[in-house]
Formats: sequence, structure tokens, C-alpha cells
Amino acid sequence: MKVIAYGASTSSRSINKALATYAANQIEGADVTVLDLNDYPVPMFSEDKEREIGHAEGAQAFLDDIASAEALVISFAEHNGHYPAAYKNLFDWATRIDNQVFRNIPAIYLATSPGQGGAQSSLSAAVTSAPFFAGNVVGSLSVPSFYDNFDLEKGQMINPELDKEVKAVVNKLKA
Repeated sequence: MKVIAYGASTSSRSINKALATYAANQIEGADVTVLDLNDYPVPMFSEDKEREIGHAEGAQAFLDDIASAEALVISFAEHNGHYPAAYKNLFDWATRIDNQVFRNIPAIYLATSPGQGGAQSSLSAAVTSAPFFAGNVVGSLSVPSFYDNFDLEKGQMINPELDKEVKAVVNKLKA
């Protein structure tokens, strides 16, 4: 199974990218490709800019990479209760090319943050809006207090209960 994973963040130290990478690699036998949103540069979206340049090349490349997947593992960062502006901007450009961004590919949606909220607001928004963009969310999970539950150096979950939850949610991709 070809799995595309990414954190909806452009941070070079993205905890959401770390979580998505870990989760995707729990899928036995999966061929995992981890995307870095910094590889898809797009200008700030506006209708004026769209008239000027047409489709943003970075957004088309993002759509092309997603289309190659048989499964998606996405972890949504949260800034002040919403998606990070850089992710939202790339997503907006992508929807102008193809509103069915996620192409009904089975997906696991995750979210994490350093705090106890675990980026639940952005995860909820992502799950709720997914059907409008051909999102096929088969499971979702919020991971609170990331640094208390995940070892970034080792790239693994250190909380056994949360580790079971992550493995259980990604196993839904096999069904």
C-alpha cells in the first residue's frame, strides 16, 4: 500500500509531521512517502493573484503527489484554534485546481499540540469539512501534550496507551 503522510505545518521541527510519519510507519508493509509542505511553494491566495498566474505550480504538485496515494495519514497543526495559514493557503490553491483534493482516498486524520487540547479544534474542522473535498476519513485521533507522550529523538510514542490508540486508528486503513 502506498501511503502519503504529512503534517499540515511548514515548521522544520513540526511535531505534526513527526506524528504523521510515526503513524504511517505503523502500517505493516506500507510504502510510506512523507511530504514536506515547504516543497510546495505558493503565493498568498487571492482571486487577483489567481487571474494573474492561473494555477499555482506548487498546488498542482501537491495534488499530483496526493493522487499517487492509496492511503493518507495527515496530522493537523493548530494555530490559535485554526489551521496554520501556510497549510490553509496551499489547500485553498489546491481546491481552485480540483475541489476534490483528497479523491476519496482512505485517510487517517491526526492532530497534536504541546498542550492538553491536542489540536482538537483543527482536527474537528478537518474531519467536518473532509466530505466537501472528497475526504474519506476512516479514523481520527487527537494526541494531547505531545512532548510528554512522544520521543522526538527516537521518533516514537512513549505513552503505551496512546501508542495503542495510534496503531488502532491506522489499522483502520487495512479494513
